[in-house]
Amino acid sequence: MTGFAAPLPDAAVYVISVAAELTGLHPQTLRTYERMGLITPGRTGGGGRRYSHRDLELLRLIANLTSQGIGIEGVRRILELEDQVTALRARNAELAAELGSMRDALRRTPSAVSAPTSRLPVLRTPLTSNQMVVWRRQR
Repeated sequence: MTGFAAPLPDAAVYVISVAAELTGLHPQTLRTYERMGLITPGRTGGGGRRYSHRDLELLRLIANLTSQGIGIEGVRRILELEDQVTALRARNAELAAELGSMRDALRRTPSAVSAPTSRLPVLRTPLTSNQMVVWRRQR
């Protein structure tokens, strides 16, 4: 007996009628949202629309926002801001990882850092775990 695995969140598998039924929206509404640039479903070789699970979540969010009285331009701006927040969170995680590796590198070289002739930055003990003070020695 073989089982079927659930499709990946970005796999475009739902035809427009199924996507409309799953989101509670009319198929024409889905086409309108596509024309407005709010959603971009995948396409088959013949040009048929295919929606992914992530597309369905986005359509539900759009439907929720518009049902609360937010206009389409407001929805567009909210989606843009959410994309920016996602990008900033990813960048923040990258910078936190970089800072952590820099702290580790500075901690691994205690003799070089404490030597007065060293040109390496000096790591001072932070006041809290979220702080780091780096001093550069003058030449």
